Amino acid sequence: MAAPAWTRSETARGYFTLSPVLIYAVLLLAAPLITIFAYSFFKDGYLVIIHEFTLENYIATWSDPIFRTILLRSIIMAVVVTALTVLTAFPIAYFVSFHVRPSRKSFWLFLITIPFWTSYLIRIFAWKVIMGYSGVINSSLEMMGLMGDGRLFEDPFRMLTTLPAITVALAHAYAPFAILPIFVALEKIDRSLLEAGQDLGETRWTSFLRVTLPLAMPGVVGAVLVVFIPVIGDYVAPELIGGGKLPMVANLIQAQMLPLDNKPVGSAITISAMAVVALIALGFVFANRKFLRRPK
Repeated sequence: MAAPAWTRSETARGYFTLSPVLIYAVLLLAAPLITIFAYSFFKDGYLVIIHEFTLENYIATWSDPIFRTILLRSIIMAVVVTALTVLTAFPIAYFVSFHVRPSRKSFWLFLITIPFWTSYLIRIFAWKVIMGYSGVINSSLEMMGLMGDGRLFEDPFRMLTTLPAITVALAHAYAPFAILPIFVALEKIDRSLLEAGQDLGETRWTSFLRVTLPLAMPGVVGAVLVVFIPVIGDYVAPELIGGGKLPMVANLIQAQMLPLDNKPVGSAITISAMAVVALIALGFVFANRKFLRRPK
């Protein structure tokens, strides 16, 4: 028996090809989000009570000053980490794209991706060892004779449980995510445009500001989003580097979901944080829409 005509079309074959990926995405992404969204309207944590929907969880979430304080701290932390990461990633990506021979670029990209070889948790633990009270930094200063009574630094630095320590750890962890999209955008720039600008009297600096930077903005926007979104929901760095004393939104969600076993409120916090992050991300993309337009 011959198959229906619609199954032999190019569109149908495309859908059949994408169906395994679509099913995988729905099971791993959509289903958990739908479950969390449903939990946020329940009066308790049992899915069997589907007729008792309420907005009390969202009211309790947004009326809680602790949530507002932690959310604001998370946003500020994410903005600072994103700015630091992108500002340090751009020169690296620019150097690899414009000053490294084409035959050596793959090697440099290989070096940039080396941090991905180790677990994110191990990298955070490494920073904990480096910045600890008896860690690498304090031990090195002591070995060089710079720390001690009557010396340049009298007491060891207490770097852990501070916002700068968390910022440095997160910026290092997410640096490759910022370098790679910026590098891809820089590689797409037609070098003849820079040469034409210099032929017309532009200096290297003005050519960079008027040609290179605007054309690289799609990569910068991508890097900002790729770093900002996961950083605002990071759980490991505030817990290990901050010692739990400077919690972010993810730590608050974990406390509601597990120790307090209050899944509805934890789900409401999750959805609220996701909505805020989505609004900030859309606002940033909208503000940079002129850089994201494809030339006609």
